This record gives sequence, structure tokens and C-alpha cells, in this order.
Amino acid sequence: MGETWRAVFGHDEPYPEQADGIETAISTAERDGFAVIEGACGTGKTMLALTAGIDRVRDPDSDFERVVVLTSVKQQLRQFEADVRTINDGLPDDWRPVSALTLVGKADVCPYSRERAGRIDESTVYDRCEGLRERTRNLTGSEGPTTAATLAAEARQAQTGLLDSGGGGASVDYLETAGEPTPYLPDTAEYGDTEYCPFYAQYLDDLPEEGDPVEAVPFDFEDAGLLDTEDLVGLSAGHGTCPHSMLGALLPHVEVVIGNYYHAFDPRTVDSFTGALLDDATFVVCDEAHMLEPRVRDLVSDGVADATLRDAESELTRAIQPVELDGVEGRSPSGNRTRSGDSRTGSGTPESGDGALVRGELEESDVTLSELKETRAFVRDLREELDRRVRAHLDRKYPAWRTGMDDLPDEEIPLRDPETPEPDRITEWATKEYGDDVWVRAEAVGAVVARVLNELEEEDRERAAPTAGRVLGAWYRADHGRYFRSIDCSRTWNEAEPADSWRRAYNARLSLHNCVPSDAIADRLGEFGGGVLMSATLEPLDVFRTVTGLDELADDGRPVVERTYGLTFPAENRASFAVDAPAFTHENRGAPGSASDTRRVYVDAVVEVARREGNVLVGMPNYAEAEWMAGELETRLDSPVLLDESSDDGATEALKSDFFAGGSKTLVTSLRGTLTEGVDYRGDRLHAAVVCGVPLVDTTRPRTRAVATAYDRAFGCEGRGGRSGFETALTVPAVRKARQAIGRVIRGPDERGVRVFVDARYARDRWNGVREYFPEWEREEFQPVSPDMLSLGLDRFDG
Repeated sequence: MGETWRAVFGHDEPYPEQADGIETAISTAERDGFAVIEGACGTGKTMLALTAGIDRVRDPDSDFERVVVLTSVKQQLRQFEADVRTINDGLPDDWRPVSALTLVGKADVCPYSRERAGRIDESTVYDRCEGLRERTRNLTGSEGPTTAATLAAEARQAQTGLLDSGGGGASVDYLETAGEPTPYLPDTAEYGDTEYCPFYAQYLDDLPEEGDPVEAVPFDFEDAGLLDTEDLVGLSAGHGTCPHSMLGALLPHVEVVIGNYYHAFDPRTVDSFTGALLDDATFVVCDEAHMLEPRVRDLVSDGVADATLRDAESELTRAIQPVELDGVEGRSPSGNRTRSGDSRTGSGTPESGDGALVRGELEESDVTLSELKETRAFVRDLREELDRRVRAHLDRKYPAWRTGMDDLPDEEIPLRDPETPEPDRITEWATKEYGDDVWVRAEAVGAVVARVLNELEEEDRERAAPTAGRVLGAWYRADHGRYFRSIDCSRTWNEAEPADSWRRAYNARLSLHNCVPSDAIADRLGEFGGGVLMSATLEPLDVFRTVTGLDELADDGRPVVERTYGLTFPAENRASFAVDAPAFTHENRGAPGSASDTRRVYVDAVVEVARREGNVLVGMPNYAEAEWMAGELETRLDSPVLLDESSDDGATEALKSDFFAGGSKTLVTSLRGTLTEGVDYRGDRLHAAVVCGVPLVDTTRPRTRAVATAYDRAFGCEGRGGRSGFETALTVPAVRKARQAIGRVIRGPDERGVRVFVDARYARDRWNGVREYFPEWEREEFQPVSPDMLSLGLDRFDG
């Protein structure tokens, strides 16, 4: 294999590991396979993956047409953007730039949402957009009163009309966004009494009757290089066309698409937006791939909230009422009663316009009125059954809950034994009461209700009936081994609910959890032509291959090639310790605040590190332990101690700014939070990281037990992995979390820092040890030390 990729590579010379990784990725993808790469900080994984993918796209003998980058971390998305720019800056003079696009949500690109105009903001943009688009299409459809060109032209002329009439005076202005003026007023447009979107009207006008939607793009994208969000919005809105529609039109035609996991793995996003990217002409890059399994598990799980069921019941009633009010229910055009169970009538029955509309939709969809009524009764009874089970659970666990709702915690109510795959209690109850048909037909019924109400009601909103129908259908179809069903109650407060109702304190949800997402991952990856899955923490690679379904692809003839690259920066710039302290387990440490010997050892170890110069990041197994550790450190350290609590993005960003502001500080957080992955602590922002304990999730939760049991059945000794479900589902991901935190310290060849694991499980090979889950190079670096020798090791490094 030649080295044509060097023309694409964005720097003068690659690192040796980088060159090996690029060539491995290229050769593997050419055989329709996947390269699995663990590379420590400094490997240059972003440039590695982009170079390999773009080389395949630019090779005239290759079948690849595009690179799709998927990442779960916003900072990494920005890094890919930066590396695309670097590649374009270094391309040979006679090469055209690599065309690239960043995928973002509708709220980020809609001009009205961005500028809080037209009664549209982040909370309303999806519903309002769909409603405006539908009305725009209706106005310009085959039976519409006008054309898209007319609508767009009228919106452009509205500014001039207002100025000529003197109605607006000097205050009349154009909507501006992304630094560009648009041709329209700062509000949605109207044709007669119908509100529409002029940006979408312009897109429809530019759209060819036959051919590719890319012909509607009014600017040169092939030579533009990377179009980030601001570029796309400015170019699109400045031309008066819809930026979100431009995203969809451009997707199949740019060479690099940068997005999130849900752009490939969320079934609804794929069906509605990104499906064109999923084919064998796409070279896929899964960045931060250690997060692939948990993120996809969430994306392919499902559920329906109690409030959604309530709204679905109301929608079913509103769809049924027009026919009932006609007073002709169940009569044929001749006035005779129809057969039992068939509530449809012919069009000859005299009835209101609304009733005729409902009957027309039912006839076209082959859904009967009796099915609407049966589904409504089912949804109503399902809510009552949910209510009964929540009350019974609270009565059993918190007998006085009605008088102390302020203190109720989140609750997870299992609907079967988590360790015994069997039909859940809701399914058993519903099947006994209603049989199978109401489950099977729920999705079709929900879709019809949405269509009916979208015709009858002009309000822009997402309908609940389709969501309820989809989930009920999935609930019925999903097996009971890989899926776990529960009622999840999350804290809220709603004064509108009765004082003795749990709905005042909780939002409840019927949850359908996909415990084992390997099949979903393998099926989706199998649609791509090949690519790279990479992270700094993928080891053990045999576990990663198993739980992400890569072994299934290998069995089907798709090569899977592994590479592990260690830390290449100077070894003398880092000190690495695995402190042989008593395991930080609940049995050893007791509750936060207890004066156990184990807790004292951990505080002493953290103090030894934190009393020295420089910022220190301390990772604890959860937020409760982080709060305890921060309190202890405040009494023993002279420098500031910052506590990260589970909070919104704004609070987290403010905390980071405080931490980076100068002077030595100690930041204590949960290893399952957002500050231990994907945050850039480059330069002197971080001198040391201390990881206390192994951050296992709560192993007493029913869902956690169900996942471990499902993994045991799928990958345990009876499955192909040979490891226990507890290992593959819980321990290995926890160790990856810990390694991610430690990896924040050394980010460049000139940086110096200290990395400390505190827990005997990191230090010794023992029955519950985790050293075996480290790559070999890391096991060699983190040599065990006793707690009393940590100070000596730190002194030697400082000296």
C-alpha cells in the first residue's frame, strides 16, 4: 500500500503510532472492516481518523464517498472541525478543499429560534417548525391557492410595503442572524389568515420538481471547505432560504459530516433526517467509542410518560367526538346498521365537515372507529393501572408519603424480577384485559389520530398519540430477556395536582430499557462501508468487541483489526501511583460522614497530592462522596476547594472558569459527571488527578441488576465472551471512567503532572481487582505503593 494519505495529512510529519493507525484504518476499510484503536493522549486520533477517511473518499478507485464522524463530546466535535480546517490549509495547491458540515439541532439553525422571533425559541421550535412547514406546503400544494415563489416574494416585499405605508417608519427592520441580514421581517409571514415560514417557502420554490434537493442550495459548498453552524446559517438565511433544509440537502454531498451518536443510532433521527448517510459508501468514525455502548443503550430504549398517556387519551377523544356528534355512528349510507365491530360508514351519510374528515381518514388508513374507542379505553385503564402500582409501591416503602412529599426521592419500580426474564406485570394485566390486538394496532391508531387533529386544529404542537402508540407497540414486541420494563418516577412539583396525589411530586414513566444494545450497534455499523472506532480508553478490547457487536460483524466476514498505542510523551514528566488503600466499598467505608479508618486513608492520600502547587482534580465514585470529600479537604487545605454538584451546563461552565482562573485549587467531582471526560485541561490548568475508588453504578438498582443479568446470559460463561455480566456491564465501564479522569493530566509533550489511583483494586491482582482491565503499558506505569509511601514518591517527583 502506498502513502497517498500524506497529501491529506494536516501536519509535516505524523507520529509513528499515527502513521501506523492511518495505514491500518485505510487497509481495514478497503476490506469493508473496522479498525478499533485505543490511543493515549498524543496519539493524534482525530487527525488519524480524518486522514484515513478523506484519503479513501478522494481515492478514485475507492467506493467511499463521504466520512461521517460521530462523537458524544461537544469539545471533540470542535476538534474535528479544527482538524478539517488544518487539512484544508495544507492540501496541495491544485486540490479543492475538503467539503465538510457540522450537524446541529433545529434550534441552532432556525433563524427565528436563534433570535427568539415569531413566537419561536428552543422550547417551541420543533412543534412550531413542523406546523409552519405543513401550512406552507398546504398553501403551495396541488390544491393550494398560490405558489412557493409567490409566498417568498410577498414576504420579501412586506418590508417595502410597510415603509411605503408609513406604518412602521424607521423602526421597520430585517431579521438578522449569524451576522447576516435576511430578506424578511422579524416575524413569520401570513397569506390571508394563514401563517407560514418564508424561509421554507423559498426552499420549496428553489426545489427542483425532479432531481436532487442539493440543486436548491443557493451557494457554492464544494469549494467552501468546512461549513460550521454560523457559516451555514449566514449563507442560507442571507439568501432567504431555510438553513435546516439546507442541512438535509447537503448531507449526502459533502465529504465530511460531523455529528453526534444520535445522528446514526437514534431510530427516529435516522428515519426523519440522516438516513441518506447510512450506506456502504460512508466511512464512519466513532470517536469516544468507550461511550458507544451506554449511549446507544439509551437511544434504543424507549418509554412513555404518564402525562403523554393522559394527552393521548384526550387526543383520542377529540378525534372521536366529531363522529359521535353527527349522531350517525354505525350507520351505512342507506341508514341501516353496519355489522357488529365495523364502525365505518360510507361518504353518503349526512354529517358535519369535521365528522366527514375523520371518517375519510379512517377509511384511507383502514383503522376503525371502534379501534379508536378501544385504544382510548386501553390508555385510560393503563393510566389507572400505573396509578395503582405507584400508590402501592409508595404505601409499601414510605407509608406516610402523603404527608411528606417534599422528601420523596426518585423511584424505580420494577415490573418483574430483574434477574428472572419473564413477562412483566403490566403486559400480563393488559393482555388479560384486552388481548393482543390493541397492542399491535396502537401505532397505526396513534398515527391516524395525529393526522386527524392536525387537520382539525391549527395549534403547532407535537401530538402525544403517535408516541404512545409507538411505545405500546414496542412494549408488546420486545422480548423479556434483553429488555427490562419499569415505572420510573422522577422528582418534580406540580401544585395543580391534588394534595394527596403522587402526581404532585412525581413525573412517572413506563420505561422499556434495552439492556443489551450490541445487536442494535452491530446492525447500524454493518450499514456503513467500514471505518474507525477509537478512544483513549477501550481496553479490554475483547470486551469492547463483544458488547458493541463487532464480533458479530467479524463472524459475518467484516474484518475487525485492533491497535493499542500508549502515552508517548516523556516519562520523566509524569508520576503515576496506584495506592494500595483498603477498597473504597460501602462495606469498608460506611456512609459519608462516618469516621472509618478507610475514609481517613483516602483523605490523607488526597491531601498529600493537593497540598502541593498546582490545580488538582479529585474524582469520587458519586456526588454524595464528592460532597463528603470536599468537606474534609476544606478543613485541611489552605488553598480553595471547589465542589462540582449535579447541575446544569451554565453552573458547570462557571465552575470550570473559577478552577482555571489562577492560583492552586482542588476541584472535587463525581467520576460519573461531566468534568472528568472531554474537558480540556491543557497547559497549567491541571497538575494532578486523584481517583478514589472504582465508580461502579448503584448495583442495587433493579435496572442495573437486569442489565448485569442480561449481559451474563448474552456474554457470560454460557455466551461468547466468557466473562461475567457484572464484569462486562459494570466493572469495565467503571474502570474506563476512572482512566478517563486520569487522562486529563498529561495533554502535551511539555506538560508535567501527577496521576494517582487510590484503591487496592487498582494496586493489586486480587479477586475483585481491576488491573487486568488496564492495557499492559498502563499496568507498567502505575506501580503499587502503600499509603505511607505516597508522600515519598511525590517528593521525589517534585525534587
